[in-house]
Amino acid sequence: MGITSRMIPTEDASARKREIEEKLKQEQETLSFIRENLEKSDQLTKGMVSILSSFESRLMQLENSIIPVHKQTENLQRLQENVDKTLSCMDHVISYYHVAKDTDRIIREGPTGRLDEYLACIAKIQKAVEYFQDNNPDSPELNTVKARFEKGKELLEAEFRSLLTRYSKPVPPILILDAISVDEELEVQEEVVLEHLPEAVLQDIICIAGWLVEYGRNQDFMNVYFQIRSNQLDRSIKGLKDHFRKNSASSGILYSPAVQTKRKDTPTKKAPKRPGTIRKAQNLLKQYSQHGLDGKKGGSNLTPLEGYDHDLRVKHLSDALTEKHGASTGKDDVLDIEIDSYIHCISAFVKLAQSEYALLTEIIPEHHQKKTFDSLIQEALDNLMLEGDNIVSAARRAIMRHDYSAVLTIFPILRHLKMNKSEFDSTLQGTAASTKNKLPTLITSMETIGAKALEEFADSIKNDPDKEYNMPKDGTVHELTSNAILFLQQLLDFHETAGAMLASQVLGDTYNIPLDPRETSSSASSYTSEFNKRLLSTYICKVLGNLQLNLLSKSKVYEDPALSAIFLHNNYNYILKSLEKSELIQLVTVTQKKAESSYRELIEQQIYMYKSSWLKVLEHLTDRNMPVFQPGTKLKDKERQVIKDKFKGFNDGLEELCKTQKGWAIPDKEQRDFIRQSQKKVVSDAYRAFLHRCANISFTKNPEKYHKYRPEEVEEMIEKLFDTSA
Repeated sequence: MGITSRMIPTEDASARKREIEEKLKQEQETLSFIRENLEKSDQLTKGMVSILSSFESRLMQLENSIIPVHKQTENLQRLQENVDKTLSCMDHVISYYHVAKDTDRIIREGPTGRLDEYLACIAKIQKAVEYFQDNNPDSPELNTVKARFEKGKELLEAEFRSLLTRYSKPVPPILILDAISVDEELEVQEEVVLEHLPEAVLQDIICIAGWLVEYGRNQDFMNVYFQIRSNQLDRSIKGLKDHFRKNSASSGILYSPAVQTKRKDTPTKKAPKRPGTIRKAQNLLKQYSQHGLDGKKGGSNLTPLEGYDHDLRVKHLSDALTEKHGASTGKDDVLDIEIDSYIHCISAFVKLAQSEYALLTEIIPEHHQKKTFDSLIQEALDNLMLEGDNIVSAARRAIMRHDYSAVLTIFPILRHLKMNKSEFDSTLQGTAASTKNKLPTLITSMETIGAKALEEFADSIKNDPDKEYNMPKDGTVHELTSNAILFLQQLLDFHETAGAMLASQVLGDTYNIPLDPRETSSSASSYTSEFNKRLLSTYICKVLGNLQLNLLSKSKVYEDPALSAIFLHNNYNYILKSLEKSELIQLVTVTQKKAESSYRELIEQQIYMYKSSWLKVLEHLTDRNMPVFQPGTKLKDKERQVIKDKFKGFNDGLEELCKTQKGWAIPDKEQRDFIRQSQKKVVSDAYRAFLHRCANISFTKNPEKYHKYRPEEVEEMIEKLFDTSA
């Protein structure tokens, strides 16, 4: 075992040695390989260096040969380019000398139908002008192209005028009415577009206007524009006015604005909203201003009121009135048409002016738009204002003649003007102050003359003379009363306008209107509205007060106090019924809380005064001077005569009263029946009691001579009072 253990290390060392020797051998072989390759690489490198050196030498020789050739070629190319540029410039310059000739035909023929081509020619001419001005300002060619340019500009201006003149047409009245109509049945209104020019024409006009501003250095076309469009605007409004007259004259029905959902070429027809009650009031007020229906006798013109049953006399009077004043109806219809026409023309002007401004902004430069628009609308606006001034002047002349119906024509116009003032002001925004002030000036004039008419009307009610021939013979309602009530009813229809009209003249100081302290904390608009309402209420109360005083004075014209009482009763009752039927009573009670009860007291007083007329008849039926007798006792002649006188006095008095009062009138059926029944009961009861007392008295051999009427016959006679047909 010891020998084995010593042998193992020896074998390992030998193996290790052999392994190292083999690796060393391999490394030596690798080293030898590398050396051989390095030697080959060195040989190759030397060969490459030799080749490159040879190539470099040859390149240097080539470069020395080519560079002179390249420089010569480059110089030749530069010369060629210079020649080309020179030829091109020569061609360009020469072309300017031919511009006049090349564009002559197109310029002479004008731009109609070939605007783009024409503007291209103008551009060429303009460039030629610029060239000669910069390079040869003394050349005759400059004058030639300048003249050609001016000719082209003139033809463009002429084309601008021609297009505007040829295609600018007045807006048809039906289309205007469509544009200004408001259909209450439609929640969303479809806006009507007013197309003044065809789109293609409009684009040509815009193009020409742009060229004239940018290149033509010309603003004369703006004057041409506003003159032509101003004429069309005025013609459009006049056409609408003529439409009103023609259609109203031919059919009595105006073409109203078509409903927006319908075709524009099939407008609907409907009755226009005319101030019919205004026309009626105007007729009556004109009669009043002439002091009576025929200048000889009085009469009444009652507005149909519930409870009024006119007798035949009133019917004949109405027929006579219709016959007398029938000829004036046509004039009143014309007046209604003129009022409607003017109101619609105001709205049409606003709508058309807005449309014109929208068109103008596409054609006229921005900094000239307001001035051009101001000039464009002047003619139409001046005509409208002149017409308004004529209305005011006519009203002023009528008021001087004491014809206060004229103010009624102002109310609807003034209300419309004030309602549309904000839109009017918005449309005229940016125009001259003189233009913007025209409408406010007209409104002020209308308010001034209207307030003057209201005040003078109130004074005329107070100062109307007590002429006997102008008093109704039957004691019915005086025309002064009916006229005053009709006039006040018109104020009710235009209460806001009338209140503002009074307030505009600072009449509040005259009326001394108090305001509720709670109202002063409200907004300014509500404060003004409440003040105007109180002002109008006080004015109406003033008119009614003046009317009452005048009626009292007129009633004294009657010699019979009973007829005077019937007259006052009829008038007071008519006033009260008129106030109650309309909303006038609500307006009156704003400042006079007890107005209704006051009139009822006045009516009752007059009924009492009327009944007093029967006392002279009833006194014959009383026991005064009646003889005292025992049944079966023979009366003395004096006692029999007393009874005879009582019968005769009653019979004569009854016959006289019934004959007289049968010709009197109480138009109100309810009041007439009430007075008849109450008086019939009083007379019948007294007569029956008298007959009962005289039943067993033998005071005459001919009792039928004194006992002429049975109680039933007396009642029938009283039942026929106030009935001219009986």
